[in-house]
Amino acid sequence: MTGDEERGVPAGVLAAERVAARLGFGKSCTREVGRLLAFVAAAKPGGTVAESGTGAGVGTAWLCSGLGPGARLVTVERDGRLARSAAESFEEDARVRVLHGDWRLLEEHAPFDVFFCDGGGKRDDPDRVVELLAPGGLLVLDDFTPSPHWPPRFGGEVDRLRLHYLTHPALAATEVLTAPGSSAVLATRRI
Repeated sequence: MTGDEERGVPAGVLAAERVAARLGFGKSCTREVGRLLAFVAAAKPGGTVAESGTGAGVGTAWLCSGLGPGARLVTVERDGRLARSAAESFEEDARVRVLHGDWRLLEEHAPFDVFFCDGGGKRDDPDRVVELLAPGGLLVLDDFTPSPHWPPRFGGEVDRLRLHYLTHPALAATEVLTAPGSSAVLATRRI
């Protein structure tokens, strides 16, 4: 067991991090966000899990580490090189399907019990993102900068995107710190 595995980093995540480094992909989710992804996937052990923005598959690997045996994960990446690489990385796991294309390809696999919306959809169609959640489904949105203000601010302006998710009438939502300078919005679709 390596030192990272002893610190709770699954072998699949370490492999995906190596792929990301080899491909020069520097936008993978952090380990703090990854642990959150494993947690939400484990909360829905037989669920349908989605990810928008596969990248090199680091977030996918974290989600897989929490998947139950009856769960399935569908992830989409618009960059063909990254999508092919991720598909190769997960080809042995029948629970995982990697799609290449626009995030809207996920619609045919909805509703989702867990949706990690890290790529398309988050900004361009936030209401559709919410509609893809099953009742009680969990939504994870990362890459926010913490704000001590209400409404939340970024760059001196109200962060309308974050505010949209935090106050959406179909969601019960909160924001959590994932690191001192980073936060995520966690939400569940109201039943």
